[in-house]
Amino acid sequence: MGKVSKIIPISDLRQDAAKVLKLIRNSKEPLVITQRGRAAAVMLSIEAYERSERDRELLRLLAKGEKEIEAGEGYDLDSVLAEADALIAED
Repeated sequence: MGKVSKIIPISDLRQDAAKVLKLIRNSKEPLVITQRGRAAAVMLSIEAYERSERDRELLRLLAKGEKEIEAGEGYDLDSVLAEADALIAED
């Protein structure tokens, strides 16, 4: 079996959806579905989707932290590390 293309027409999806889903699960790569020669959708394995969502949430939290730092809110690194050390010492 040769390398699977990352782009397929919607007609291929209609003809054999189970095969396309198996390919997505095995490749763990996004698959672009085209309609009338243009990109219409992207399919991902559930693992790739969950990884993407975790990454997006991490980036959102980092951006929130950056805004807090710019606003003078939050905690400085030394106090966070000191609190972490204190929590570790309690165990």
